[in-house]
Amino acid sequence: MSVLVGLIVMLGMLVIVPLGLRLAGDPGLDRIRRLWPLFAIPGALSLWLPRGTTAGALALCYALGTLALAAHAPLRLARTRRARPADVALLTALVTPSVAALALVAERSGHALFGFELGILALTVPHFHFAGFAAALVAGLVCRTEDGPAGRFAALSVPSGTLLVLVGYFTGDGTELAGAVVLTAGMWTVALLTWRTARAPGRDRTTGVLLAVSAAVLVATMVLALSWALGEATGLPHPTLTWMAATHGLGNALGFALCALLARRRLQDLTRPEGGTA
Repeated sequence: MSVLVGLIVMLGMLVIVPLGLRLAGDPGLDRIRRLWPLFAIPGALSLWLPRGTTAGALALCYALGTLALAAHAPLRLARTRRARPADVALLTALVTPSVAALALVAERSGHALFGFELGILALTVPHFHFAGFAAALVAGLVCRTEDGPAGRFAALSVPSGTLLVLVGYFTGDGTELAGAVVLTAGMWTVALLTWRTARAPGRDRTTGVLLAVSAAVLVATMVLALSWALGEATGLPHPTLTWMAATHGLGNALGFALCALLARRRLQDLTRPEGGTA
């Protein structure tokens, strides 16, 4: 696993997931969030060890945490009489880290999984932390505050696009391209609604800048994702995976996910009643 990819994955494990769980607004996730470092720190350590038994065992610790997170999804669904679009997005966010962890365990152990080479598995890990967990969570949060047709479209299309991309790993580039198109449409809708929130009257400068940066970066990174998927499906020239990691991956991690979640945390703090807890 390259240094850049390892750093991006560490950001996802140690910052993005726990910050996202805090924003989810589900008291049932509090225990998992408090215990998260017990899973994430071994997972992060596994990134910097040579592939083998030790690295695989540490990655398995992280996988156990993601499975606990995924197990919360059906419990939440059972408590929900009718799953709204925002709920669908949040449930997707809870499940996607386990996909990343499965790839991580295989890659750190040095074993191909379902015929995928180790390099592809290494890139699957950040993909399902950011294009999976972070994207679905932000789409759900946006839908909560923008509960109109655009918000509902974003909350449904982002999980649908993520699922299609996952299916495309097994069925071929055409399905993966379809998933990229759906995911891009959803994420551009998220960017539009985020931009509107950033421009709202009375918005404080720091929150507005974080929201604006996340929206702008998201537009650019999804252009890259779409061009890569189109090139893979048609044979047209497209960026290499190394270039995608350095642009699309890094941009999604820092420019979109981190900025968006920090901004949403600030918005949450501003709307929390005095004396409330995180």
